Amino acid sequence: MSTCVHHNSRSEPSCPYSKTICNEGVRGSSPLGSTTTVYPPFDDGRVIATVDEMDDIIHYMRTEAPLLAPVFRSEGQARLLSALLLADDELSLTDLAERADLAYATAHREVARLIDAGILIERQVGRTRLIRGNPDSPLAAPLREILTVVSGPVVLLAEEFGRIDGIESAFLYGSFAARLHGVNGPDPHDIDVMVVGAPDVEAVYEACTRVEAAVHRPVNPTILSAEEFRAESGFLDTVRSGPIVAVVGEPSWQ
Repeated sequence: MSTCVHHNSRSEPSCPYSKTICNEGVRGSSPLGSTTTVYPPFDDGRVIATVDEMDDIIHYMRTEAPLLAPVFRSEGQARLLSALLLADDELSLTDLAERADLAYATAHREVARLIDAGILIERQVGRTRLIRGNPDSPLAAPLREILTVVSGPVVLLAEEFGRIDGIESAFLYGSFAARLHGVNGPDPHDIDVMVVGAPDVEAVYEACTRVEAAVHRPVNPTILSAEEFRAESGFLDTVRSGPIVAVVGEPSWQ
């Protein structure tokens, strides 16, 4: 039966959102001009019979090339590759989609493209597909270098701060965080990171120095106690109202 996911009724021939549902998956055409058959099995082997194509269309339209590295097809692709190549992890599709903040169907499609390109590889463990970077791909090393500069600060700082006691939360703010959120502007010259808690100050600065060497940008930490961070000031009001990227924990005011 031909149905319209946009109008939730039998579709008109001219409706661009029409699709045909069959027992193999979802076949249809979208306003993006592509005809697809979607097979998004979950990690436990279950297969969903239908996919809301509107979610995929909207997510695609909102996902543009990252401002800090427009060499990638989309911001989502850059986050997905960062999750696998920078941390050198092997993840299930479900975990990868969550870590890259992507819809499951979008992650499924991106992974398929990158496996076809030889950049990622997969193996089956029971009913779970595990995905990781392909160490034999000639593109892995240069991609890792680009990703380290672009999205590496979040991954590397999270690893470094995870080894330091006393950090309640940490996040990027300022121009670098704004670019990661897609806010237009000049290329940031440095990376501002707020550290809230009572950590060893020297350990924080040493960690930032190591990350700085890897990402080729100065990393400037601001360390405040939780009480100090709750104080009212022009600077903190600007930080709290601007774009941020979580590194450790979640900001208390959000």
